Amino acid sequence: MLIRRPDVILPSEITDASLFHGRRDWIRNASAMGLIAGLPVLSACSVEAQGMKLAGVKPNPQYVLPDEKINKAEDFKNYCNFYEFGTDKSEPPVLAKALKTRPWTITIEGEVNKPKVFDIDELYKLAPLEERVYRFRCVEAWSMVVPWVGFSLAELIKRVEPRGNAKYVEFVTLADKAIMPGLRSSVLDWPYVEGLRMDEAMHPLTLLTLGAYGEMLPNQNGAPVRMVVPWKYGFKSGKSIVKIRFVEKEPRTAWVKSGPSEYGFYSNVNPNVDHARWSQATERRLGEFGKRRSLMFNGYGEQVASMYAGMDLKKFI
Repeated sequence: MLIRRPDVILPSEITDASLFHGRRDWIRNASAMGLIAGLPVLSACSVEAQGMKLAGVKPNPQYVLPDEKINKAEDFKNYCNFYEFGTDKSEPPVLAKALKTRPWTITIEGEVNKPKVFDIDELYKLAPLEERVYRFRCVEAWSMVVPWVGFSLAELIKRVEPRGNAKYVEFVTLADKAIMPGLRSSVLDWPYVEGLRMDEAMHPLTLLTLGAYGEMLPNQNGAPVRMVVPWKYGFKSGKSIVKIRFVEKEPRTAWVKSGPSEYGFYSNVNPNVDHARWSQATERRLGEFGKRRSLMFNGYGEQVASMYAGMDLKKFI
């Protein structure tokens, strides 16, 4: 029998937990009815954990927040913005169960020398996965601290060789009307599109994200692959990505198209610029009762502020 080390097993090669439990229940019932006499009933084991855990992931000591408390995984999984599965934060954890993350491909196209279609499991082998603890700030003035798993988007960008006229990177997310009831809403122009300037996309903090809390991403949090750009409001971090385009002109992103007076392309966390309907000066950390002061660039100013030197950050929101 071939025994493989956990660190070389791809998520697509692991039995999905729901399939495992369904098969276990069938065997138990069939055995009880005498349909498969002599076959032992499977006992509870760690297969469901193996189906979710990402093996061999190590924390990156450059990206820790020693003075911050990591939010509980339950906060992360049960309080979600994923409008394709509903605008209420309680809807995605229920409705996103319909999302099938295998098979899954991500098409890289546009102004690149090496366009490519990646199978999702290729991304797991593209660069070493690492855990990074980031603050995550939503435009609705709530926040959390999450141990994300992935690698810098720059690792992918370097492999496809952008051309000199590629000034921006555009991210297109899944839009499947068969499983995403939110697409019936006119709140946004679907599919969901987000984008970054090239220097933002190449910044080491910009994370191509495949997991969180040591596990593969839950469906409601953007499985199987999403972006995390920690100095920007959360809506910039597109979920369930199917296409990455390298373009010359600034992309027309989903929320800019929906509310140009309320949302800007850059969407850097800025406590000095209020949303049209609420203040951004404070935020509510999930799990805390009071409010805390919001930080410029979400606390990452030392790393990213130089990219915006000379820009009027009240104009270029």
